[in-house]
This record gives sequence, structure tokens and C-alpha cells, in this order.
Amino acid sequence: MAWLLVIVAGMLETGFAVCLKLSHGFTRLWPTIAFASFALGSFGLLTLSLRKLDVGPAYAVWTGIGATGTAIYGMIFLGDVVSTLKLVSIAFVIVGIIGLQLSGSAH
Repeated sequence: MAWLLVIVAGMLETGFAVCLKLSHGFTRLWPTIAFASFALGSFGLLTLSLRKLDVGPAYAVWTGIGATGTAIYGMIFLGDVVSTLKLVSIAFVIVGIIGLQLSGSAH
């Protein structure tokens, strides 16, 4: 259950990063409200998951989902540049997260 919380928190991190861009420096009301809601939800779920999980792997999964999700969303929906290096780098982030998880959490 704790890992499910981390995964959902990571998806919410993607949401708050995207909404941060869409808020245009907190000058647009609804994206700003969405940013705050996603951020509170993300940090709240991460906090709950850390009651059961080691901080290193949990944080790596949370930030990895957020970073890769945001990069992929930006490329698909926001017109961010797609490049081979960017795609390979996203793959490396995912491999690194898997490596951290496999390297030692006993929970």
C-alpha cells in the first residue's frame, strides 16, 4: 500500500509541475489552484508512505515519476522538443530508480 501511495504522489507531482507552468507565474487562477492542490496531495501522500518505506528509494521513485512524467507530458502536450538524448535520459532515470529499489529496501 505504501508503494501505491508513492506512485500516486509521483503522478500528482507531474500534475503540479505542469500546472506550475500553466499558471504563468501564479497569474492564472485555475492553474494556480490546481498546482496547490496537486502539490499538497503529492507531499501528503509521500509523507504517509514514508511511515513504512526507506526515504531514499521512496524519494527516488517519487521524483523519478514526477520528472519523467513531466518531461513526457511536455513533449506530448506542451510542444517541448523531443530528442534522442532526452528519451535516453528518461530511460536512464527509470533504470536508476529500479536499481535503487532492487538494491536494498527490505520493506
